[in-house]
Amino acid sequence: MVDRMMKGIRKNLFTIITLIISIGVLFYFLFTNYGVTALGHTITTLKMDWLLMAIAGAALCWALEGFVLHLLCRHLYPKWSYGRSFSVGMIGLLYSALTPFSTGGQPMQIYSMRKMGMDTGKAGSVVAMKTLTYQVVMVAYSLVLVAMKLHFFQTSVSNFSFITIIGLISNSAFIALVALFMISEKITDKLVTSVIWFLHKIKLCKHPEQRYEKIHSQLAIFHDATKLMGKSTKLYVVVMILTVFQITVNSLIPYFIYRSFNLHTASVVTIVAAQVFVAMVSAFVPLPGASGGAEVSFYGFFGMFFNAAILPAMLLWRIITYYANILVGSVVAYIGGKKYNIDPNLDP
Repeated sequence: MVDRMMKGIRKNLFTIITLIISIGVLFYFLFTNYGVTALGHTITTLKMDWLLMAIAGAALCWALEGFVLHLLCRHLYPKWSYGRSFSVGMIGLLYSALTPFSTGGQPMQIYSMRKMGMDTGKAGSVVAMKTLTYQVVMVAYSLVLVAMKLHFFQTSVSNFSFITIIGLISNSAFIALVALFMISEKITDKLVTSVIWFLHKIKLCKHPEQRYEKIHSQLAIFHDATKLMGKSTKLYVVVMILTVFQITVNSLIPYFIYRSFNLHTASVVTIVAAQVFVAMVSAFVPLPGASGGAEVSFYGFFGMFFNAAILPAMLLWRIITYYANILVGSVVAYIGGKKYNIDPNLDP
């Protein structure tokens, strides 16, 4: 019994350490600046209807994650069920929450779809197109909000311009490289080689050959995915619209929490913009779940709205948008692993 328990701990050691770090960061915030006292006082005055809307928003995001995947899966496998797509979507959210830079979600989704009977290449294409679509929509969404709320956050959040520019440039460069690779692989290779060689000369890239191979292989994945998925404009438009809706609902969760604290001064667009910028900043934190970075960026962007209630608000936000993904994702992954095995009738 003890041996089995120790084996289970060793197998899940990284996950356990991740959760301890994340929970430790939350406790640090709570036990400083009277966070626990503020939480106890605030909970008794919360407006439950708004808090339930925040929870419903998270659940809707899970459903949309599954539905967007479902549209792409059904394009290649018409008999693919929504239950399988929802399970894969939650597995992606679970392992993204448990790995640095959210790198574990996509490989686990491909692995899960393969176990369910989908060809590995097609599974990779579905995940690649889902990722690319999300990146494109997120960058466009961020650009619109930056244009609308740039002056406000420039005057309210220190280093906002630097953070925003770095985030937008990084994501835009990725999308531009993918697009250019699809147009001309030769031109893209020359551009990537030139940039990597320049970075190597100024001592910012130690292994240029390895870096080139990694970037080229990542670009090739998206190129192969578009060839396999085909030119289905209608499908991509619908997927992009649903992704816009998903990002909007996710970004409304802090607003619902804000209103649950009986606060109403800030506009919904301002709160949504703050959440999008928090997500952009958190993406650069290497720890699983952006632990530490997510809390600090939330504190920086939302402190002006919640004032003394910022710590309880941050706790509720992390529970709804992060810890719930781990809890529900674990349950769905377990059930899905038992229920969705290879089905011979799935062949397209």
